[in-house]
Amino acid sequence: MRHVDSFEIQPPTPPSHNGVPRSAWARARRRVSRWHRPYTAALLLLDFAAVVLADWIAQEAFGQARAGFYNAQADPTWFYTVVFLLVPLGWLAALWGNRAYDRRYLGLGPEEYKRVIRGGVAVTATVSFVAFATKTDLSRYTVGFALAGALVLVLLFRITARFVLHRIRGRAGHAGHRMVLVGTLPECLEVYVAVTRNPAAGLVPVAIHITDGYAAARGIQTPVPVYAGRDVLALVREVGGDTIAVCGSASAEPGELRRLAWQLEGSGVDLVVAPQLTDIAGPRVHIRPIEGLPLLHVEEPTLSGPALLAKNLMDRIAAGLGLLLLVPVFLAIGLAIRLSDPGPVFFRQPRVGHEGRTFRVWKFRTMYVNAEERLAGLVDQNETDGMLFKMRQDPRVFPVGRFLRASSLDELPQLINVLWGEMSLVGPRPLPADDGDFLGDVRRRLLVRPGMTGLWQVSGRSDLSWDEAVRLDLYYVDNWSLAYDLSILWRTVGVVLARKGAY
Repeated sequence: MRHVDSFEIQPPTPPSHNGVPRSAWARARRRVSRWHRPYTAALLLLDFAAVVLADWIAQEAFGQARAGFYNAQADPTWFYTVVFLLVPLGWLAALWGNRAYDRRYLGLGPEEYKRVIRGGVAVTATVSFVAFATKTDLSRYTVGFALAGALVLVLLFRITARFVLHRIRGRAGHAGHRMVLVGTLPECLEVYVAVTRNPAAGLVPVAIHITDGYAAARGIQTPVPVYAGRDVLALVREVGGDTIAVCGSASAEPGELRRLAWQLEGSGVDLVVAPQLTDIAGPRVHIRPIEGLPLLHVEEPTLSGPALLAKNLMDRIAAGLGLLLLVPVFLAIGLAIRLSDPGPVFFRQPRVGHEGRTFRVWKFRTMYVNAEERLAGLVDQNETDGMLFKMRQDPRVFPVGRFLRASSLDELPQLINVLWGEMSLVGPRPLPADDGDFLGDVRRRLLVRPGMTGLWQVSGRSDLSWDEAVRLDLYYVDNWSLAYDLSILWRTVGVVLARKGAY
């Protein structure tokens, strides 16, 4: 951390560009940030290989693969050209047309995968239309298998590529954007905390340029150097940045943001705006320009309707199937608990659920039977803040219980709560009923059912502070969707296997 005690305030340099003299035919300088170029090239090769592999599997699996191709048995050249060259190239064209290679969607979020699926639908429609128009009698099973297999393989290859990209960003700090934050110091620090919370996003702040003067920053600790009164573009080049992030109120100054965008034309430096509207997911925000004024329209959270009905249906079906399939696992865990410490197999505790209703949560018992009596003597060793008591080496947990906690197997009986409609597969974590009355912002968590997993689990679980856990829960309540639930469930698998934050 750095103390902002003194730095040189230089007079601002006149902007080098005012948006007028540039020729309409002039070619902009290549972007300073270049990580996406080799990554996009790798995706092109992977997508091509995925389609070729899917077509080859389909050809080997079905004997009628060459049906509809003239003289394919005697001379299969045209068949191979179509299957292993033209169709893969058509896939690449469809993916490109649906902007599945757009750098803004690569490396983070579900938008990349949505565009891949749209590309797959476009390829399917095109193949169907061409076969109908040319009256080509293709093998439906072969074509269907090849198209579905190609889509699955493309998605799997892209998930693998993203995993490698995240590992590179997390370990080496490469393949990202070096950002200069512009705005008041508190706003810039808030954006700094937000973008560095997830290293996989690849956003690396390297400097702060404050707009409220030196006095406002004196004596404050900052994680990156702070500057004032500098030409922003010159500062970006000096610190080796490639992106300018305009934070909070700085984006609202009349004409300033527009002039900054003019100044950056042809420089290769990206410009992003971080408004004061925080913890609102993209699907809820829509830009509606009125007379040149871009208005951010924020939709209400979806807390009812068909999507919620589908979520409840998915919860009940998944919980019912899960309980049936896990009966042998439940029996084995129950036997291990009884052998470790005589007493009940299950632990039930009152928790606060949807709209403040209290229910009793089901869990496998992981502590000795006298755990509640021993809690009073351990309160001063609590390692977390907020409503929950947590210890990494809690003496009340027996060895088998420690394994169940680390692997999250102790939470499997909560499928009973999901089946009864008291919980959901994904949602805010259920808190004990005797730990407070949920006043203020915390009470908003009760608008949805608590979940077996959620943002708190895939973001660190017990390693999170109370304030951070509450923020994640509230973010989920305001921005949940079925696609978001599926994403969290997928991320939960990796977190559980890695045993992150579980004790």
